[in-house]
Amino acid sequence: METLHQGVYLTFFCHILARHDGKLLYEWLLERAKKSGIGGGSAFRAVCGYGRHGVLHEEAFFELADDLPVKVEFLLTEEQAKTLLDAVRTCGVDAVYAIAPASFGVLGKPPKAA
Repeated sequence: METLHQGVYLTFFCHILARHDGKLLYEWLLERAKKSGIGGGSAFRAVCGYGRHGVLHEEAFFELADDLPVKVEFLLTEEQAKTLLDAVRTCGVDAVYAIAPASFGVLGKPPKAA
């Protein structure tokens, strides 16, 4: 029987070309979360969008590498979200984020015991 967990849905928004400490920001966020012991996260690229500066970016046939919006998402416990947000703040990352309550579970076979 599956267990339903209570936590938060944490999403960061940035541009695909945004960098922090020499790395693409979405990669840096995923690596930082992994180092914090967070079990998983995903990055998704938009086909079109604009941000807080009002500049519209869209994917075009000859400009696939434009500065498109990226969404980096995590399903976390409240404690994990606080830890990750504190780390991102401390590092001076420039990104927008959203956090919302979430219920989540895992479907499928349970992992085999070692």
